[in-house]
Amino acid sequence: MTKIVIGPRSGMNWIPLSNTEIECPFTRSTIGVVRAWAEDHLTETTPELGRDGPVCPYVGPSIRRDLMWVGRIAGARPWPSFVRLVLEDALELFPELPPTEGGAAVLRTLITALPGLTEYSLIDELHDELKSTFVQRGAMLGQFYPGCDQPGLWNKDYRPLDAPVPMLVVRSMMATDFPFLLERPEWMSAYVKKFAPALPAHVRHAVVSRLTAAADTDIPAYQAESGDERLPAGQSAD
Repeated sequence: MTKIVIGPRSGMNWIPLSNTEIECPFTRSTIGVVRAWAEDHLTETTPELGRDGPVCPYVGPSIRRDLMWVGRIAGARPWPSFVRLVLEDALELFPELPPTEGGAAVLRTLITALPGLTEYSLIDELHDELKSTFVQRGAMLGQFYPGCDQPGLWNKDYRPLDAPVPMLVVRSMMATDFPFLLERPEWMSAYVKKFAPALPAHVRHAVVSRLTAAADTDIPAYQAESGDERLPAGQSAD
């Protein structure tokens, strides 16, 4: 079984999703909710998604390889400074999670759940504040919570970030994350640094255009050209 991951400064425990023997009933319940959501929703297909395949094609393999960890922050109003420290620990620990090499490395997922949180603006605020730092390290930070209204990439009426509990999710940056990194030049620079050798020609052209010209790149045009149906809607929008 995959080992528990412990934050060096926050003391946060991220527990493998596969662990069903947690002594704390509240943590056990939170992990159960996340597990059910991942297994019963993210690995399934839905017409509302707007493309073929499961909501997130990486979640199933991640679960099978036991590469998903869940941590719990208690309370309806946790201190923002503590949640920020937890995320800083997550950023530091994420690159060292096993396996650090090979294809399975991209399946690692570190989830910080805040099941008692009542003011979801904290999730959005920390996501906006810290996303650039994660992107510069080759990772993505995703925000999820009940009623999150961020639209899907393939169907603007679909809400891929609507989740049963509030959470902030750290995962590897994928080549398919290109549409979510167009907004800022520093995100594009980080993307190019990580993926430039393997980028398709049309993507390289769009990246260069975005970095060197003031005109916006048309994301729908990229979708039509790329033909990439693997974008992980469950962890996709930002």
